[in-house]
Amino acid sequence: MTHAVEMHDIVVRFPGVLANDHVNFTLQKGEIHALLGENGAGKSTLMNVLAGLYKQTGGILRVHGKPVSFNSPKDAIAAGIGMVHQHFMLVPTQTVTENILLGLDDPKFFLNLSKYDQKILELQEQFGLRVPPTAKIWQLSVGEQQRVEILKTLYRGANILIMDEPTAVLAPQEIDDLMNTLRAMTEQGKSVIFISHKLHEVTQIADRVTVLRKGKVTAEGIDAAGLTPAKLAQLMVGREVVFSVKKSRREPGDVVLKVENVSAHNKKGVPALRGISLSVRSGEILGIAGVAGNGQSELAEVITGLRPCTGKITVNGVDIANRPPIIAINNGVAHIPEDRGKVGSAPNMSITENTIMKNYRHAPVGNGWSIDFLKARNFARKLKKKYDILAPNVRVPARKLSGGNLQKVILAREISAEPKMMVAVQPTRGLDVGAIESIQTLLLEQREAGAAILLISEELEELFTLSDRIAVIYEGEIMGVVSTEETDIQEIGLMMTGSRREPQPSANAQ
Repeated sequence: MTHAVEMHDIVVRFPGVLANDHVNFTLQKGEIHALLGENGAGKSTLMNVLAGLYKQTGGILRVHGKPVSFNSPKDAIAAGIGMVHQHFMLVPTQTVTENILLGLDDPKFFLNLSKYDQKILELQEQFGLRVPPTAKIWQLSVGEQQRVEILKTLYRGANILIMDEPTAVLAPQEIDDLMNTLRAMTEQGKSVIFISHKLHEVTQIADRVTVLRKGKVTAEGIDAAGLTPAKLAQLMVGREVVFSVKKSRREPGDVVLKVENVSAHNKKGVPALRGISLSVRSGEILGIAGVAGNGQSELAEVITGLRPCTGKITVNGVDIANRPPIIAINNGVAHIPEDRGKVGSAPNMSITENTIMKNYRHAPVGNGWSIDFLKARNFARKLKKKYDILAPNVRVPARKLSGGNLQKVILAREISAEPKMMVAVQPTRGLDVGAIESIQTLLLEQREAGAAILLISEELEELFTLSDRIAVIYEGEIMGVVSTEETDIQEIGLMMTGSRREPQPSANAQ
């Protein structure tokens, strides 16, 4: 079979880090090749070399048999290579169509946007990736922004497509559509590199698999047929991985969070929450299930003071609705946001600065007027060790961390404040099996410590594993609240598509 890509003995070094250590990777024409590894194993680095974003320190790169040396992504695109990045590369103030056209030679002088809006709509129909062409990027959900990235690459007609966690923000039906799209592309002779932490997806879609661990290849181009998620996880992590953390039985305590008849609008000014009522008790995890874009993000934002609303929100009896985020923080609310790179952290600040964002005003780190950076660094070092944050030191900027390690920094900061209430939005999205195990264990430890946890996730398996009860949200309304022991995925799935549970609980606030 013809080789679309050959990467031989690729070496990439960063200060203090050997990201790729003589890595070999071969992509055949017309195949889907899964690239696996823990966060920080070197997958994205290797693909950034292929996409022209990084220059390798050593090694040879061939595309369709010809040696190539990329100096920029434009060189890679000219060679027929397109990359859908895990972290979006979009201009927030421009429309979907404008983002897709950015950097192209056509149109050259005059931009007839309505004409190109129609082209984008046709492309959407072809690949089943729907998003309003005239919408501004900042108005879109994370899932919709991911679709724009995919459309942007498809519009350029890439023959070699690098998909870095493409399904992390897609609903189950959208994932099925994407899988069909990828298969159709390979049948036309295109080649796909598929980076994913969802190992069941890999076993379903991949033809071959390459695994990286700590910058080195542990399995090169092995046949995916017969591989199990457990075997793949062992190749990635180097040990057996527990796929389902154990939750102890416990009686919840007093109500900590109470949301009463809350309504709110989204970024587009359209109603996103319509009379939501629910409560979470001490030592309880309430999961929120729903397809992306049904009000989950807005619910998290009204609770944490990031979005205005009508109605009442109390934490231990204190009304925090429509008050600044510091009020929620001072009343023991922790927030693990959906967007860990832009909302959950300050990317250009160090690990130290990110870990003290909630306690820099207080002793021992600060006194309200100044920060003791020696004590701040010691505080950060303790958290780095306790939460196993992989980085050379605590001076490293947050943007240089892998997704899993950045999430650990956020969790370390939030948990170290000993919260009474946690709002966790997609806490394991885009993470590898080892990191997911760590994050889920940390959440259950907070439940054991008596925290009330509101867990928003699109992973139904995760919701059933961690939650004591599940509330289903559809178009901004609660369809029902059920105990995880008394329901199943089929019932939750029906409610996710708009079927209200009958008889409806006397108070979806219980």
